[in-house]
Amino acid sequence: MSEAFERERQNNARLEELSSKVSALRGVTIDIYDSARSHEVIDSTSETFSSMGTQLKGSASRLGRMAASGNKVAVLKLSGIIIGVFIFLYYVTRLFF
Repeated sequence: MSEAFERERQNNARLEELSSKVSALRGVTIDIYDSARSHEVIDSTSETFSSMGTQLKGSASRLGRMAASGNKVAVLKLSGIIIGVFIFLYYVTRLFF
């Protein structure tokens, strides 16, 4: 009877050890998933910014061609856009700082 009780106690101890190992493995798996997900978000954000940079370069080159054409209305529009951007950035920086 004592031997059966001892085996039951050993089984319960090993079951507890196994349970803690499974919990640790589950925690590691969740951490790996969260890390992969955050890397996916970072990659997506970097792709978005590189796309935005390409579009901005294209817009700048079109504005440069427009200004080089010598059209007075086009030059005034370009000047207005540049002044508007600087005013916007000025107020945004004052808002945060």
